[in-house]
Amino acid sequence: MTFVRATAAVIAKDLAGEFRSRELLSAMLIFAVLVILIFNFALELDIKTRSTVTAGVLWVTFAFAGSLGLNRSMAMEKDRGCIDGLLLAPVDRSAIYFGKMIGNLVFMLSVEAIVLPLYSILYNTNLFKIGFLGVVFLGSLGYVAVGTLLATMAVQTRTRDVLLPILLFPLVIPVLIASVKASMGYLQGIEAETIRPWLNLLLVYDTVFIAVAFMMFDFVVEE
Repeated sequence: MTFVRATAAVIAKDLAGEFRSRELLSAMLIFAVLVILIFNFALELDIKTRSTVTAGVLWVTFAFAGSLGLNRSMAMEKDRGCIDGLLLAPVDRSAIYFGKMIGNLVFMLSVEAIVLPLYSILYNTNLFKIGFLGVVFLGSLGYVAVGTLLATMAVQTRTRDVLLPILLFPLVIPVLIASVKASMGYLQGIEAETIRPWLNLLLVYDTVFIAVAFMMFDFVVEE
């Protein structure tokens, strides 16, 4: 089986399993919606001030919902005994990583596709700007690239629910800061020259950590 076919098979397995159970997406979505609603009623701000906190509120929501999704994604594999089956398959182990990463990215983007319209309605803010949506994609990609690798490590421990956030959040601080700054720039109409350094940071972060995860995944699953 080729690398691409193996990766596609892992993605198809994850999507088919989630389509039947709907456990992962429903948990992520309910959590994200609750966070948005809490912020909506807790931050009784004027329109101008709201525009300055939009990026921060959204990325806090995405980060915590994504952490929940990553944890549940690998926990279900472990509980069902699917991890051993995947590792026994005669394919490159990195294909498993990319399949899981892309599957997690699809889940995270699906939640974001529902959260963004809801946020736009509650906060009366137009979030559907090409630049902003591009930042959401790049930030989510970096987040799941690191998160998938760390979730694979944490799932082998008894304290996986606690361990993953402890390992994940310090490593994704650069991508979260860059995503918030770039998102805020696009939403407030700041000049492209000011936003470009943050976009460059996102691109470099995504490239570096995908490459690192690609090289390390085989050693992680062996341990």
